[in-house]
Amino acid sequence: MRIKRYLQISIKLNYRIISFVYFNLSKKGDVLLSLLIKNGYLLNPSNELEGNYDLFVDGDKIVQVEPSINREADTIIDANGMYIMPGFIDLHVHLREPGFEYKETISTGAMSAAKGGYTTICPMPNTNPTIDNKYMVEYLKLKSKEEAVINILPVGSVTKGQLGTELSDISGMANAGAVAISEDGKSVMNTSIYLEGMKAANLAGIPVFAHCEDKDLVKNGVINAGEKARELDLPGISNAVEDIIVARDILLAKETGVKLHLCHCSTEKSVTFIKMAKEEGLPVTGEVCPHHFTMSDDEIPNDDANYKMNPPLRSRADVDALKEGLKSNILDVIATDHAPHSMEEKEQSFRTAPFGIVGLETAFSLTMTELVNKGYLTPMQMVEKMSLNPARVLGINKGSLEIGKIADIVIADPNESYKIDVNGFVSKGKNTPFHGKEVVGKVKYTIVSGEVVYQEYR
Repeated sequence: MRIKRYLQISIKLNYRIISFVYFNLSKKGDVLLSLLIKNGYLLNPSNELEGNYDLFVDGDKIVQVEPSINREADTIIDANGMYIMPGFIDLHVHLREPGFEYKETISTGAMSAAKGGYTTICPMPNTNPTIDNKYMVEYLKLKSKEEAVINILPVGSVTKGQLGTELSDISGMANAGAVAISEDGKSVMNTSIYLEGMKAANLAGIPVFAHCEDKDLVKNGVINAGEKARELDLPGISNAVEDIIVARDILLAKETGVKLHLCHCSTEKSVTFIKMAKEEGLPVTGEVCPHHFTMSDDEIPNDDANYKMNPPLRSRADVDALKEGLKSNILDVIATDHAPHSMEEKEQSFRTAPFGIVGLETAFSLTMTELVNKGYLTPMQMVEKMSLNPARVLGINKGSLEIGKIADIVIADPNESYKIDVNGFVSKGKNTPFHGKEVVGKVKYTIVSGEVVYQEYR
């Protein structure tokens, strides 16, 4: 019999308990039991299966998917009125450990991800020390195995220490389990070094995740260059800061043949360049974060650093272009760029506060609210961009609910409305501009390798 240990978090508002959240912290090696999910609406883009289905899990594998399954199981979940989806995969998160544990840890970040429906996440390498060698990759994998309730797939840095001057041991990191390389948080401005890094990634069979920012153009910018920047008397970041490096990186990908994934696209031109690359048959994909398709810079109310992110919130025309890019499948992936900071850091002004907001616990709700319910994406397209396509970018055997697949599953109520409340976040980071926003869609269960690792009780 499997023995489970639970962490219970009760969220209180005005001394009244409004919900309970449970995380299963059982260790690997426990006896795996059976699980039957009944009466849900299944969305599985890998075989285009959609409709009312039951799903049976034996151990860590999906073994049966039928309109009706009647058999005994150790655990039965009634998913009536809910979506059953392959677990979400986030290609772009910051877990801060090692070095910045006061912002986030592997444990808290993984629980935050589980609460958001994520079963696999890819932490970026801008930690201290940097994830720039095989030993750091091995450390992160071992630490994650011990402390994370979900799958953690490390991303290694392109250059040592992310200093942009000397390549990291890319083949060594790939052999140790790094699923991609990235200089996220900055671009490799030395084009020659970056070219060699792309060649090494191609030889290692892993993609490059590109943060596109011309640091010589950004200068001391902290907000989108536009009317809001002038109104708040803040230095702006132009679209060209992103667009120039997007174009450069696509050209380098064409020369090297490497699989290129463009992170947190925020401009209309980025969409145009990715469309051109796809039309040319280049292995280029692009992601959008919920904050970039939900808000524009004209919605920033004042000098509030919870609205400060990199890339910044752009113009309404850019937001519309990103939505259309997702709708037309030019843009492939929805990722969070989850970037937790302490309250003290984010209480500073736009000029001095760090860039970044948290996103793991709000991504599904924002996507349902802003894209699905407004007709930009079908529910199946949403799952494709949050589960199947990220798995394809990584080249991993996930993102599907087909028989024989590992049972990484998320069950969510697409109709439940609620207000985002940072006081209920599991993440150490509470830095978000969405506090108090009314949204629709809520994750109820997250299942990893057949185990319920997260469940919300009302």
